Amino acid sequence: MEFFNLFSQSRELRQALEQSRVRLYRMAYAWCHNAALADDLAQEALTKALRKSNQLRDPKARDAWLFSILTNCYRDHFRRQRDMDDIDDVELSDETTPESHSSRQEVVVQVRTAIARLPQGQRQVVTLVDLEGFSYIEVADILGVPIGTVMSRLCRARNALRALLVPQLERQNGTPGVALRRIK
Repeated sequence: MEFFNLFSQSRELRQALEQSRVRLYRMAYAWCHNAALADDLAQEALTKALRKSNQLRDPKARDAWLFSILTNCYRDHFRRQRDMDDIDDVELSDETTPESHSSRQEVVVQVRTAIARLPQGQRQVVTLVDLEGFSYIEVADILGVPIGTVMSRLCRARNALRALLVPQLERQNGTPGVALRRIK
C-alpha cells in the first residue's frame, strides 16, 4: 500500500512540475535571452526537482522551491562557463515575426530589451516579482538573499526601467511622458 501512495505522489508531482515547465522556461529566458539555454536550464531544474522531490518540505511552497532550483542551475551554468561573454554584454536579437508589427509586440520587445540591460540581480528580482508574481519573501528564499536586498534591487530595477522606457515612449508619441506625482 505504501508503494502505491509513493507512486501516486510521484505522479502528482510530475504533473505539477510539467505544468510549471512553461513558467520555468519563461523565467530562464528572461534571465539569459537564449532560447536553447533557457530550455536546457528549465529541463535541468525539472530533472533535479524530480530527483530531489523528497527535499520538498512544504508542498504549498513548491513554486518557490522549483524556482530556487532554477536559480541554482542558472548560477551553476555560468560558473562552469566563465570564459563565455558576460550575460549583461550580450546583444539581444530582435526576432521578427508577423506579430512584431503590432504596437503591443513592439512594447513587449522594448520591455524585454530594457530588462535585459539591467544588472543580473535586478533582472532576477524584477522578473520574479513583477512577471511571475512571487512575494518578496519568496524571492528572498529563491535567491538566497535578505528581503531588504530584494526590496532595494526591485526599487533600483523599476527606476532603471522607468529611465529606459519613458524616453522611448516620449520619442514614439512625440509627447512628454506622464508626470508622476510623488506620494509622501
